[in-house]
Amino acid sequence: MFSSVTSLNNLTDQVAVEAIENIRTVVSLNQIEGFYVRYTDALVLPYRNAWKKSHVKGFTYAFSQSIQVFAYAATFYYGSVLIAEGELTYYDMYKSIEGVIVSIIVLGHLFAFAPDFQKAMIAAANIFEMLDMKSHINVFSLDGLNLKNVNGSISFQNVCFNYPMRPKVKVLRDLSLDIKPGKTIALVGSSGCGKTTCIQLIERFYDADAGSVLLDGIHIEEINVRNLRSHIGLVSQEPVLFSCSIAENIAYGKNSEPVDMNEVIKAARKANIHNFIASLPQGYATTVGAKGTQLSGGQKQRIAIARALLRDPKILLLDEATSALDAENEHIVQEALDNARHGRTCIIIAHRLTTIQTADSIAVIHKGRVVEQGIHQDLLKLKGYYYKLYNNQYSKKSSTDA
Repeated sequence: MFSSVTSLNNLTDQVAVEAIENIRTVVSLNQIEGFYVRYTDALVLPYRNAWKKSHVKGFTYAFSQSIQVFAYAATFYYGSVLIAEGELTYYDMYKSIEGVIVSIIVLGHLFAFAPDFQKAMIAAANIFEMLDMKSHINVFSLDGLNLKNVNGSISFQNVCFNYPMRPKVKVLRDLSLDIKPGKTIALVGSSGCGKTTCIQLIERFYDADAGSVLLDGIHIEEINVRNLRSHIGLVSQEPVLFSCSIAENIAYGKNSEPVDMNEVIKAARKANIHNFIASLPQGYATTVGAKGTQLSGGQKQRIAIARALLRDPKILLLDEATSALDAENEHIVQEALDNARHGRTCIIIAHRLTTIQTADSIAVIHKGRVVEQGIHQDLLKLKGYYYKLYNNQYSKKSSTDA
């Protein structure tokens, strides 16, 4: 009963939050009336349940309060009878009444809270269940190797993996891939082939079900998690900025020690964003707003790049870092990424094949396996998977331009 009521309340919250967070989309689609109807419909069942519960709560509260009155009346009546018969004194009667009344008040409060007792039990059970959960990958653990310096050599050896929520769907199937230190490799392939999964395994967001992922010849599960991630910089398709200043957002990239402002500016210059920040009235103290709403997509992306470069990582992971940008912003961000790649092992995931043609190596992933690998021109000559991907994308681009 309680779980069903909770799910209904969550449904109303979900409808309201979706409409508010995506208000521009709702307005542009003329769906204001539609969301109003959805919200009012979602309120019907919670309203009925609340109406029923209000009667139960009202009766329980009235009963708990009336107990005290009836207790006073009963004790005074019976006490007067005992006094009249000479079996009790006034002093003893009032002592007895005080003890009875205090007990009744406590019982009254217990009855008043009775409707919430089950809710409190379920909430407490959920909290304790969450507290008792043990993560397989413990970021607070001090166990594992602490590497001071890494070369950036990464190797996937016969890796198999499926996500815990989809145990029957194999994402990676015996994938093997060697990435040399200081080189740039691009992972391409159709959506769902396992490109982003490779990055998540390197970051140890998940562990492989079979096979090994090695960093400089060391199994990454033997390396301390926090130490491993301190050598890696990640720039994703949708960068997440926090509601604080630009300087603070960049400084989040290096939280192991205090960050000097000169370091922040240096990282911003490398990310090709310093001139823009300096042109703002408040400069680096400018607040970006919730999720970076005060900035454009290209500006957010370059701040995310600066944040990744602040720790001077030996490994740079770029997950569709320019796919959501227009041509002008893509060019600016791509220039920043090209500067960031120098001297680092860089893994790029890209759907736009024009952005990865200069990579040292391109690995084509199909159904969880590396089916082709080489440089751009060599892969085109094979006329295999990469050739089809390139031609399909080029033909779509040509038809769009026409």
